[in-house]
Amino acid sequence: MTERTKAWVMRTYSGHSSAEKSNELYRTNLAKGQTGLSIAFDLPTQTGYDPDSPQAAGEVGKVGVPVAHLGHMRQLLADIPVGEMNTSMTINATAAWLWALYLAYADEQGVSSHVLQGTTQNDIVKEYLSRGTYIFAPEPSKRLIVDMISYGINHVEKWNPVNVCSYHLQEAGATPVQEIAYALATAIDILDAVRDSGKIEPSQLSQVVGRISFFVNAGIRFVEEIAKMRAFTAMWDRICRERYGVDDPALRRFRYGVQVNSLGLTEQQPENNVQRIVLEMLGVTMSADARARAVQLPAWNEALGLPRPWDQQWSLRLQQVLAYESDLLEYPDLFAGSHVMEAKTHQLIEDAQVELDDVLRLGGAFNAIEELKSRLVASQAERVARIESGEQTVVGVNRFTETAESPLTNGDSLDAIMTVDPAVEAEMIADVTAWRALRDESVVAQARSELERVARSSNAQDNIMIPSIALARAGGTTGEWAETLRSVFGEYRAPTGVRSVMASRGENFASLVARSQALTIKRGSPPKLLVAKPGLDGHSNGAEQIAVAARDAGFEVIYQGIRLSPEEIVAAARDEDVDIVGVSILSGSHLSLVPRIIDGLKHEGVDAYVVVGGIIPDEDADKLRSAGVTSIYTPKDFRMAQIIDDMLSLVES
Repeated sequence: MTERTKAWVMRTYSGHSSAEKSNELYRTNLAKGQTGLSIAFDLPTQTGYDPDSPQAAGEVGKVGVPVAHLGHMRQLLADIPVGEMNTSMTINATAAWLWALYLAYADEQGVSSHVLQGTTQNDIVKEYLSRGTYIFAPEPSKRLIVDMISYGINHVEKWNPVNVCSYHLQEAGATPVQEIAYALATAIDILDAVRDSGKIEPSQLSQVVGRISFFVNAGIRFVEEIAKMRAFTAMWDRICRERYGVDDPALRRFRYGVQVNSLGLTEQQPENNVQRIVLEMLGVTMSADARARAVQLPAWNEALGLPRPWDQQWSLRLQQVLAYESDLLEYPDLFAGSHVMEAKTHQLIEDAQVELDDVLRLGGAFNAIEELKSRLVASQAERVARIESGEQTVVGVNRFTETAESPLTNGDSLDAIMTVDPAVEAEMIADVTAWRALRDESVVAQARSELERVARSSNAQDNIMIPSIALARAGGTTGEWAETLRSVFGEYRAPTGVRSVMASRGENFASLVARSQALTIKRGSPPKLLVAKPGLDGHSNGAEQIAVAARDAGFEVIYQGIRLSPEEIVAAARDEDVDIVGVSILSGSHLSLVPRIIDGLKHEGVDAYVVVGGIIPDEDADKLRSAGVTSIYTPKDFRMAQIIDDMLSLVES
């Protein structure tokens, strides 16, 4: 037995409603033994809109905390010692801006930037592929990342300015091989761009490599997940040594944080999620040579809605029991010399290297977005088909479905989740209006002008972080920062990845195809489905799988991607003369956005059924039905054939 090693950083991913309420939650969690912060921002903040922007309607404070200006950062971090804290911020397209606010706040507190520790997620490739909170096209997005890295290595040396995030790739269907390959391809793209930018000295490259961190996913196949992390570690070490000439083993270390898999959490028998979370945690902690540096766990009831503080405490206690009660940290790597683990790791390395070489042959991750997206949608379609056919068991979902009544969820099921007061949005709109009224507009205008100049500049000496920090100090807002850069870089719409995908469907789909063909002959046109994602919700996995399944069953499918306004959805339904409008929404904004779609369809005289899918509490479902929604599907409705059967019946009727 060796000396007990130090435990990983323990976090819970949280933030909601307002900066003040989130600060209260953070201080409570820290008092319970959490050792780092993991900040969740709301969708307007992530996509560059202020609370009073029309695009933010219905989204403010729903899936994270709104941070529109420096005053919110002060509220968010009040009484938290930022100089001693390790802070993770899940922010990507607006990462430079939120980091600027954080740095400006630390400076106000008299905390040197040289002691700040933390991470900005800042992996835009996975946003294009899976999560959807991108704004700008690949090249300007890469430029923002390069500027953050070059600024950080000179001024905030202990910070990880980019966190290559394979977590959401697995959520989007990636196999372990794809997760490894696509994440490493992204890191290579970023490091090559920094190396060639002229913004760092050649002698600094090793230090830059040492500040690249990763954020991974751990699924339920925990033996395979352990091997995956050992493969990640070995491949990254080789890339650092051979491609970038890094001699120091400490700078070649694969430094990663983790949140375990949320994709596999179930609405049915949600108590089963606890053991899933524990097994997934083991996948990133058992192997000492490939152990996570930071861990955050979802709550058992995240498939139902926003967890309460007590639920987050339960997840934190899972980590603490493993770290402080078990003997795991008293031993070196448990798998050294294991024939099974070494063989599995070696196979993953071989297969991932082939996939990585293929991505590099395509020009790298930033250039291969459309191809990688198609591959992920295909992988997810195969996974969904396996679960539906029963080939892949999910306990309580497609096997062992008999259950006693759960004491965790019986009675009022909403007691098991938190909800956000609708008044929060009005309060935040009033807040940002008051903030603008108190600042010096001429100073803000000057800071925005300099930000625009630097954004247009190709001079290696110009760095986007400098005017961003100046704008933060001047009182600029998230929307103003993003609007300034939108005027230079424009906006980007990522590929949907659904066009060329076809899953292996069972016999039940054959009858659906026959019915679609009969309907097509009778009507002279196939049944027509518009798959629509309103608002700022970018989690498109469900929408993509419905689109693929409906097309496989003979529907003509119109899917234009994510972040559409209700008005754009209504116009598409009218122009395409669709039979069904299928609305996918997971941000909790269904009560504000879906009625706008229904009213718009009525105003335009569109005679189409409206079907909604997402995390919809029962009483919200009743309200949506009263507003005119025909059918509602939640995560428990996993059988694609049944959903398509229902929609076909609507058209046939």
